[in-house]
Amino acid sequence: MKPLHCFHCGEPAPGKPAITLELDGDLRHFCCQGCKAVCETIRAEGLDGFYQFRTEPAVTPRQLTTSELNRIRELDHPLVQKSFVSPVKAGQEATLLISDITCAACIWLLENHMAKQPGVISFSVNHSTQRARLVWNPEQVRLSDLLIAIYELGYRARPYQADEAEQALKAEHRSALIRLAVAGIGSFQTMMLAFPLYFELVSELSPEFVSFFRWFSLLVATPVVFYSARPFFTNALRDLRSRHLTMDVPVATAIGLAYVASAWVTVFGGEEVYFESVCMFTFFLQLGRYIEMQARYRAGLTGNALAGFQPMVASRVRGNESEIISTHDLVTGDVIRVRPGETLPADGVIVSGHSTLNEAALTGEYLPETRNPGDEVHAGSVNGENPLEVEVRRAGAQTRLSGILRILDRVQSEKPPVALMADRIAGVFVSRVLILAPVIWIGWWLAGADNAFDITLSVLVVTCPCALSLATPTAITSATMRLRKLGLLPTRGHTLESLNTIDTVIFDKTGTLTRGELSLVEARVFGALNREQCLEAAASLEKHSEHPIARVFHDFRGDSARNVQNHLGGGLSGESEGQRLYIGHRDFVEDNIGHPPPVTDEHHGMEIWLASDTQWLARFILDDEPRPDAREAVQALQQAGLRTILLSGDRSGHVEQIAEALGIDEAIGQASPEDKLQVLESLREHGRHIMMVGDGLNDLPSMAGAGVSVAMGSAADLTQLKADAVLLSGQLTQLTEALKTARRTRHIIRQNMAWALGYNLCALPLAAAGLVPPWLAAIGMSISSLVVVLNAMRLGRSPGRTESPVPAIGAEATS
Repeated sequence: MKPLHCFHCGEPAPGKPAITLELDGDLRHFCCQGCKAVCETIRAEGLDGFYQFRTEPAVTPRQLTTSELNRIRELDHPLVQKSFVSPVKAGQEATLLISDITCAACIWLLENHMAKQPGVISFSVNHSTQRARLVWNPEQVRLSDLLIAIYELGYRARPYQADEAEQALKAEHRSALIRLAVAGIGSFQTMMLAFPLYFELVSELSPEFVSFFRWFSLLVATPVVFYSARPFFTNALRDLRSRHLTMDVPVATAIGLAYVASAWVTVFGGEEVYFESVCMFTFFLQLGRYIEMQARYRAGLTGNALAGFQPMVASRVRGNESEIISTHDLVTGDVIRVRPGETLPADGVIVSGHSTLNEAALTGEYLPETRNPGDEVHAGSVNGENPLEVEVRRAGAQTRLSGILRILDRVQSEKPPVALMADRIAGVFVSRVLILAPVIWIGWWLAGADNAFDITLSVLVVTCPCALSLATPTAITSATMRLRKLGLLPTRGHTLESLNTIDTVIFDKTGTLTRGELSLVEARVFGALNREQCLEAAASLEKHSEHPIARVFHDFRGDSARNVQNHLGGGLSGESEGQRLYIGHRDFVEDNIGHPPPVTDEHHGMEIWLASDTQWLARFILDDEPRPDAREAVQALQQAGLRTILLSGDRSGHVEQIAEALGIDEAIGQASPEDKLQVLESLREHGRHIMMVGDGLNDLPSMAGAGVSVAMGSAADLTQLKADAVLLSGQLTQLTEALKTARRTRHIIRQNMAWALGYNLCALPLAAAGLVPPWLAAIGMSISSLVVVLNAMRLGRSPGRTESPVPAIGAEATS
């Protein structure tokens, strides 16, 4: 018999009794009542075209818990809306981040569904960014009601807030694009007027036409010099003040001298003007720097990086009442209420309540820890199943989370800059050219040459380090695009060059080498029920809990149990199909049924027991399994001669077990963020060059202290924002491909540098001898730059593994 699949989401639909709905004469099956309800909603609104348009299965809808509903209702508070809602003429406007969109049909469904909601003025979704613009009338509908309407279709929505870093990145990108456009237009216009004169395509031009061409060229070149080339002059002035010569100094000198000399000739008369050279220099240089900056812009991440770890508001308790205040207003001694699912906004001590806290942001440990009154808790921890009241001890910049970020900033400021090959050579080359140019002018002037300035300008132009400027950034940009296709996105300019020096790779465990979540690895049955029946019984109980252990069983089918009780730190009990069931730790189950458990073999992982009131039914083993490609990736790195280390904050013996299973050279467990940083500093003192791969916020200080830091694509946004590269594809084997691409990039850079320097050394004597006019020097400079660019583009066609598209993130999606 052919297996049945859900008509809405495509998941298996083996329900007994079957969940069905007749649609257009056909009987459709569903995996759960949620999918059926969504399908009925879509049909009722006349939007069933969604099922014809979609190219990917929909997401299985999940029923909102009470705590989730309460958090959505909080978004109606004016203090909360102040950060992401702005008034518009028609009402209120908010930018939302929509999750679980699988294809364009999802957007069509969302937009049409929201258009039917009362009070909605407009709703549009950007497919590439998955951001939605919502305008509504607050007098007719609450924002929370509209978000719940989105949840009803199986999608998730939360406020989107761009941070200052992303806003600055967008402003830089926009400004650079305008500067490039102005320089490009100026180049085309001035070259159109200059080439006929160079090659005498237009003969016997009257002096009036020549003067007109010059004045028009001056008009076109002026905005290019004062706007497009302004960064070169600003950087050159900075370099002169700091007495550190870079390529901006001769670039600014050549552009400035050529422009001033051409303006002088235009006003007072003379032989040659160089406006086309000025515009062309600026355009080529800006193009190279724009390409480099574009890579950084595409690497920008969404501005909600801090949202999950630093709540903007807190619920302060005053007597029998509570009020919502900004977290910045919290002071020592305040008592705050933290409901299930909320993030703690400050460090403190629990004064009432029992719950479990997920402290992965601070420790990297994926398993929640039980916390009782008197226990210390930290900002960034996520509350589990019960409300807590916490007395604030440290808030704002004094929290442990802020301390981790301060360590990060300190380490980044101490990180020595990677000296690129171009910088080492440019310092010598630039200083020699700047000394040689006036010497040549003086020599020809003393010799009585009328064209001494032209010769000097030719020397500056022909040796203008455009190719030298483009040699490194174009190669890095081309390699960046190559890595982007492979799923590894560098986010810092030094990443590729630094990869060439790596001899040690340090991995975090949870979420990096492992999946980062518990999964069922073994189910052993002891009683009268078979495996499937035991899983259904377990699922019927665990559906009443949001604990990470319970989520393992949420994917299994099972009728909801009755009279379910949550025994903190022990497990769950309830009634299902006429019998009392218990699920949880061994001691908890044994205490309730009064029989010793069956004898079992040794195992690795966490054991969860299921029993009725008369017999033991099953033992489930849960564990965080290694990623499928982890062992292959480790072996490939070791074959390349790299040392591998597992460095984790996990407090269990899982660290040694994972290291042994994957063949990693060394394993270090129970490491705090400060301990991790000390390990890296010790390795660096012994001359090791380190690449750190992690995904937790607690990895940030050590990642910043490594030569290259790589964040997993599933990592927290803040981790991605601070890392040197993001492994978007999540495939660890691409780390080896990245190292190969980095080596090839270094080879290409050396070729480009050799060509650029060889060209300059050959052209310099010819220009100094007066054999190269300025217009030919400009053409030679352009050809030299073109050769460098074409050579760098070969990196993008580098052979490699089959490439698959990877999802866009953050600012890349906005382009």
